[in-house]
Amino acid sequence: MRFRSGKLITLLITMFIISMLSGCKTSSSAALSTGTTTADAMAIIDPGYSDRDLAGTWDAETATKISLNGSSVAVSGSGATASGGTLTITAAGVYVLSGTLADGQIIVDAADSDKVQIVLNDVSITCSDSAPIYVKQADKVFLTLADDTNNTITDGAAYTLADGEDEPNAAIFSKDDLIINGTGALIVTAKYNNGIASKDDLVITGGTIKVTAFNDGLRGRDSVAIYDGAFVINAGQGDGIQSNNDEDADKGWVSIDGGTFDIAAGNDGIQAATVLQITNGTATIKTGGGSANASTDNKGNMRPGWGKWDNQTTSTATEDSTDSSDSTDSAKGIKAGTAIYVTGGKMNIDSSDDSIHSNGDFIMSAGILNISSGDDGIHADSNLVVDGGTIDISQSYEGLEGTTITVSGGKIHVTAKDDGFNAAGGSDGSALGRRPGENHFTEENSTDGSDSTFIRITDGYVVVNASGDGIDSNGSLYMDGGMVLVNGPTNNGNGPLDYNGVAEITGGTLVAAGSSGMTQNFSNSSSQNALLVAYSSVQKAGTLVSLMDESGKTILTFAPAKDYQSIVISTPELEQGKTYTLYSGGSASGNNTDGLYTDGNYTAGTKVVSVTLSGAATSISDTGVQISKMGGPGRMGGPGAPGGEPGMGGPKGERMPVDKQKDLEN
Repeated sequence: MRFRSGKLITLLITMFIISMLSGCKTSSSAALSTGTTTADAMAIIDPGYSDRDLAGTWDAETATKISLNGSSVAVSGSGATASGGTLTITAAGVYVLSGTLADGQIIVDAADSDKVQIVLNDVSITCSDSAPIYVKQADKVFLTLADDTNNTITDGAAYTLADGEDEPNAAIFSKDDLIINGTGALIVTAKYNNGIASKDDLVITGGTIKVTAFNDGLRGRDSVAIYDGAFVINAGQGDGIQSNNDEDADKGWVSIDGGTFDIAAGNDGIQAATVLQITNGTATIKTGGGSANASTDNKGNMRPGWGKWDNQTTSTATEDSTDSSDSTDSAKGIKAGTAIYVTGGKMNIDSSDDSIHSNGDFIMSAGILNISSGDDGIHADSNLVVDGGTIDISQSYEGLEGTTITVSGGKIHVTAKDDGFNAAGGSDGSALGRRPGENHFTEENSTDGSDSTFIRITDGYVVVNASGDGIDSNGSLYMDGGMVLVNGPTNNGNGPLDYNGVAEITGGTLVAAGSSGMTQNFSNSSSQNALLVAYSSVQKAGTLVSLMDESGKTILTFAPAKDYQSIVISTPELEQGKTYTLYSGGSASGNNTDGLYTDGNYTAGTKVVSVTLSGAATSISDTGVQISKMGGPGRMGGPGAPGGEPGMGGPKGERMPVDKQKDLEN
């Protein structure tokens, strides 16, 4: 495994900053350094594209010329022999193929130190009972698509294999490294199993490539590296792109470094057994029928059969056990076993299952992610870090979910049926919902107040629209900067902010609107002041909330996107000992971005309440009565709590049963 020094340094600096931020507080956050990712796990892989990988050129004068003539093959030059419709290449060299082979095969069986270049120069190759192109042995094979050519490779629905053998299992199959380059077009129709597969590394640096496969589209067991090209991949019963070596930590990775992709997959769009990195390129990915085939219907009911992709018809080929990285099928957009890094590019993902799923870390420093998910938008079993880029999750069950979530830059919009942000979600309402394929975190990560579980926002722009908790940490919540706008739940079984440990704010601007039954304010240990107001009655969506200081200056004006009965406001302008007045309704001019008005004037509507801040966290009703803690740390009972049970009673780990939550929602 090789590393890109520039990007490695960038990520090391990012994680050093995160580690320092996690340890710089004097309160309970001092131990948070134990919850960060190690630098070793953050290393960006260098695919090591060689000049020959990228060139796609050859010397026509010295090349061996191969003519495909229907049912026979003619060879002009050395290094290859023909027998009927079978061409066998046995030596290093360049072989230029042209013509049509109606039912035959190209075999490479050279020395394991030989480099073989096969140039496809307007060829059509069909093999009814095996792989049309089969690399049995070589050091590496370059498959070059000649300029301005169209090349088609087609196999049959059943292969004739030797006793005890399960390969070849792809229309273009190589036991050794396979490099595809050039600028021509390649159309692969794989009726039997996979489209293009290498048992070692698969590298693609150019071409216009269309793959229609019964199972996986592109597969490199040890790695897949794509530098450029235009791809249309239809993987009916498998993954669009897959690397599945989970036996070696230095292998099983996928690197998308350029190109355009249109991927439709029955299972995962792009899957890596270890690291999956996206540094450039543009992709449109649809998996498992898309988000329309979500885990739950529009009433929150579990869809029968959702998540049972292993019940699909399987290939007639028997997959070698070493070629299967995951015994459980899924329909995730992007999936990796150890880490996902996004440092550039643009991904448009419409997935039935999680759109992005890492069994380790997810870290994004740049790029664009447009997500519509039938389950989680972005899920990481360990650390989820957004340091830059743009994330737009238009549909999800939960938006961002990880053991820890750190936002230190970028722009994030989340729409979620349940929680918008969720740290250590194994103990929250999503677990109670028992949706199929749900993600369970380890017990130690879901313990109340765990130092290894937190949400930390240090910078960036975050907008959340959630039917469950807006921002939910099963540990603690920290905000040190940035802008956060939360349109939280309308039911009293959830809250705009929800946490188990402490919630400390030291900087930035936050406004969080939603229901009042489970609402929480920040902790009194915060160094920046916060105000929570709970209303006696529900305020209609779009009704302006404006906070003014005692001189009449507007501190903040916000129009919540949904009905609300509580509001939490914190900005650096709030000062203890000063009096502030909250208004409802009225009108505002200036720029309206996600409901927040800036660079304009507010015309006062109805005065709600005036309050003098006496502590870091002030919580009152709209009558001015201070609200005491109820139902857990920082949680408010507030007006409008259903059934005379302020705060819904008890600590977060003892939330009301699902049927009671549904009654409240109805």
